Amino acid sequence: QVQLVESGGGLVQPGGSLRLSCAASGSIFSIYVMGWYRQAPGKQRELVASITGSSSTNYADSVKGRVTISRDNAKNSVNLQMNSLKPEDTAVYYCHANVKIIPTMRRGDYWGQGTQVTVSS
Repeated sequence: QVQLVESGGGLVQPGGSLRLSCAASGSIFSIYVMGWYRQAPGKQRELVASITGSSSTNYADSVKGRVTISRDNAKNSVNLQMNSLKPEDTAVYYCHANVKIIPTMRRGDYWGQGTQVTVSS
């Protein structure tokens, strides 16, 4: 019904930058909130940042000032620019979207497959 495809993860040194991208496709009527979550080994999945259709943003305290989320509504895509990366940012990052689908007009939460971000020297 809805597919989220992520790209941009990888290995980066502390202090470096990465840009994650996610594109949604499928039976989409409209997309409400889009965002990025992450899950480190042995920890619960946590919100990194989210953005509404009107570009209202929300950031986790741990990434404020280092991360910027942006969205292209025409392309059904969301990006996460991460700067000044720290080893504790190492995790699998998941794209999320709350989507109303056609033809049912039901809203649901959809997830990407995840992309690994490793911050290490």
